[in-house]
Amino acid sequence: MTGIFGLVTGVVIGVVAGLYLRTSSSERRAPAPERRDGSALPAGIAEVLAALPSSAVILDPADRVLRASSAARAFGIVRGEELVIGELLALARQVRRDGVIRETDIEVAVRKFGPDATSFAVRVAPLGGTGLVLVLAEDQTEHRRVEAVRRDFVANISHELKTPVGALSLLAETVQDASDDPEAVRRFTERMQQEAARLTAVIQDLITLSRIQGAEPIAEPTRVDLGDVVDEALDAVRMPADAKGIELVGSGAEGVTVLGDAGLLGTALRNLIANAVSYSPKNTRVAVSVGVSRSSVDISVADQGIGIPQQDLERIFERFYRVDAARSRATGGTGLGLAIVKHIMTHHRGEVTVWSKEGSGSTFTLRLPRPESRGTEATGNTDRQEAAQ
Repeated sequence: MTGIFGLVTGVVIGVVAGLYLRTSSSERRAPAPERRDGSALPAGIAEVLAALPSSAVILDPADRVLRASSAARAFGIVRGEELVIGELLALARQVRRDGVIRETDIEVAVRKFGPDATSFAVRVAPLGGTGLVLVLAEDQTEHRRVEAVRRDFVANISHELKTPVGALSLLAETVQDASDDPEAVRRFTERMQQEAARLTAVIQDLITLSRIQGAEPIAEPTRVDLGDVVDEALDAVRMPADAKGIELVGSGAEGVTVLGDAGLLGTALRNLIANAVSYSPKNTRVAVSVGVSRSSVDISVADQGIGIPQQDLERIFERFYRVDAARSRATGGTGLGLAIVKHIMTHHRGEVTVWSKEGSGSTFTLRLPRPESRGTEATGNTDRQEAAQ
């Protein structure tokens, strides 16, 4: 950031000082009337400021704003002829007194909408011997948010990997000490298998997320039969569902096709069905249904589970975010499943939505764009649904 600021500052100082001094010499020969909007500043300065991505302000020796970029006014740093952020004004005065370039970070509540506060990286520099001061303020809010997300991700993944690895180490020591007790060895080795499976699941989800995150939409999608995708996803989770007496039902997918990656779509659907089974009471029902409209194909997974609190609905697609961390770990969840689903849908130019009510269950819907070239089976399915409506 310092390098970019230094380059921008150098360019602006050179242009402003050169034009200002040249104009000052001309004004001594033919004085021009001073205008309140600061237009006495040489021609070309407005163009320079307009080209800057940063909020840029030029102050005269009386601390009045001669020129300000549109970004500076949009952020509310400048109003009229005043620099309204006191911290920036104080910094500009110090720079004018001693001629030393200063850099700092500030956080200002200046936006009417959006974040509560905006973070700026600031550089203030004198413009030659003119008495003018240049203030550059770069919006760092999104950059710092991304950095915070990255730090949280590293902390979370460290914790998720450390927990099963630590458990495996402890269990191995316990098995060694209990070598003369076959029943204890059997019990502890079962726990070791569970922890190893959990570690494998976390690593596999990380590999999947790394592969799809930030990827461009599929360049050459293939036609995917959703009947096959739904059947395979249901079969993959049938064993844990049967163990809880949960009925798995699929409908509406026969003959419906979409364009995409069958493997990725299967992963997204399996994650949703597995979540539905994990968070549903015994002897309930999980239903997978496919609906076709003129513009989209919707795959919905509905359960009769515990539901999701309203305040958590906006965050459940974040990596490692858990509504109930203890329950998630007890069910073997990695905290990455819904993040993977979200990225897969972005990969397919689609979206994932959720409806949920505590105590009434949840419905997750994968919405995919309808293929422009429709097969006769998919068309017939649409006609049947619209006739039923």
